[in-house]
Amino acid sequence: MIRPIRWAGDRLILLDQTRLPREEIERALPRWQDVMEAIRTLVVRGAPAIGVTAAFGVALAARQSPATTFDELLADLEVAIKGLAATRPTAVNLFWALERMRRVALAARDLPLAELRVRLVAEAQAILDEDVAANRALGDHGAALVPPGARILTHCNAGALATAGYGTALGVVRSAHAQSKVALVWVDETRPVMQGSRLTAWECVREGIPHRLVADAVAGSLMARGEVDLVVTGADRIAANGDTANKIGTYALAVLARHHGVPFYVAAPFSTIDPSLPSGQEIPIEERDPAEVRRVGAQPTAPEASPVYNPAFDVTPAGLITAIITERGVFRPPYRFSA
Repeated sequence: MIRPIRWAGDRLILLDQTRLPREEIERALPRWQDVMEAIRTLVVRGAPAIGVTAAFGVALAARQSPATTFDELLADLEVAIKGLAATRPTAVNLFWALERMRRVALAARDLPLAELRVRLVAEAQAILDEDVAANRALGDHGAALVPPGARILTHCNAGALATAGYGTALGVVRSAHAQSKVALVWVDETRPVMQGSRLTAWECVREGIPHRLVADAVAGSLMARGEVDLVVTGADRIAANGDTANKIGTYALAVLARHHGVPFYVAAPFSTIDPSLPSGQEIPIEERDPAEVRRVGAQPTAPEASPVYNPAFDVTPAGLITAIITERGVFRPPYRFSA
């Protein structure tokens, strides 16, 4: 199994996703500030993976802290939590994991500090292990929705690289592939950062999953020709009513799928659901560096003087989503998620 995140005794090891598919390079991160920068610069990306990584960032902050009292240590942890929380505003798993780590620290205030530090590492590892288990469970739930000989279209990367391992949307593909149900995966390249071509295609090659890479603009033509049986994407945040934020371009795919009568599924762990937000209108949408749109890799493709609008995500209305697949089962509309 692809392992994008692992703990190595006193540091966090990440597979550097900015170097894929050309190079497979791991980066060792001994400080929480290194973790913060890795999340910000997309060394690690994908909502579940960001949450797991941030949890280990809190554990590293505890190890770095010279505190001799609980209050001093908590103050240092709050600085780290604030810094980590500021990296990616859309992915709710980030805030869920940070809050879980905070609760563990508060519950352990009467323990010796050395034991508290050990407990925080153990909690981060538990979050990682639970994510892999959740992905496998939702993959199996999703595979039950895949017909034999399926041609599946997916967008961005919601595979092992976007999680602690196995994947959400690509976890559904993996489970269905293990049951010999998958004829072909259509992989959207996913402009502007190319997570589909760089990462999803790389995972498919590694795992021997039959696939074909296409430009984002090809998806509608494929559906019109009857060459897509279902669409499966991941999610970065799901509101209480089922509105779903995911990589930019997802909304357009959902509209196309509805027009062509193609089922559109969202696959995500339950931690991606944010019942505090009544609808997608309240989901914050991150805007990223304009340079991502003005180039492909290092190659300029537009004038530097051209203004750019570069939202990282869009929101797909719940009414366009056939079902939401989680480790707890498959949810169908009307969606009413609560705390």
